[in-house]
Amino acid sequence: MSGFLLTKRERQIFQLLIQDYSTKEIAEQLSISEKTVRNHISNTIQKLGVSSRTQALVELLRLRELSIN
Repeated sequence: MSGFLLTKRERQIFQLLIQDYSTKEIAEQLSISEKTVRNHISNTIQKLGVSSRTQALVELLRLRELSIN
């Protein structure tokens, strides 16, 4: 993993998304608000130039920013 594209928090959020956690579950797990989770997801979608969280996940896997454990 290159580790340059995502912030630590964005990586944590997308690693949980890839494990099929909901926004609410991610917020609870990381002790942050659901709005904050959505903001991180939105920022990452913008960085990648994609239009959905699913596309973001696929792109992050392709770029080896995330891995399926």
